Amino acid sequence: MTLAADEFIRRFLLHTLPDGFHRIRHYGFLANRKRAAKLALCRRLLDAPSQEPPAEQVQEAVPSHQPDRCPTCGGAMVVLAVLARPAPCRTSFWDDTS
Repeated sequence: MTLAADEFIRRFLLHTLPDGFHRIRHYGFLANRKRAAKLALCRRLLDAPSQEPPAEQVQEAVPSHQPDRCPTCGGAMVVLAVLARPAPCRTSFWDDTS
C-alpha cells in the first residue's frame, strides 16, 4: 500500500499516546495471572460456548521434530539465512579503571 506522507503520519500517530499516559497491555480479565479461570468465568456469565480445542488439535499444536515444516499450515519452510548471535559485550563503563 502506498500512502501520502501526511496520511502515513496520521495513521502512525494513532498508535502513540499523549504525554503522561502509559499503555497497559494486559489488564483485568486478560492479565496473565489466572487468565484461564477469568476467561472461563466470562464465558459462563455470557453463556458463551467453551473455546477449548479438541484433543486432536492440542496434540497437533505440539511442535513436531520437523523444523522444516510450518507449524500452522504444514508447508515447507525455506531457510533464507542464518544469523549469528553477536558476541556479548564483556566490557562495561564501570570496568574502566583509567
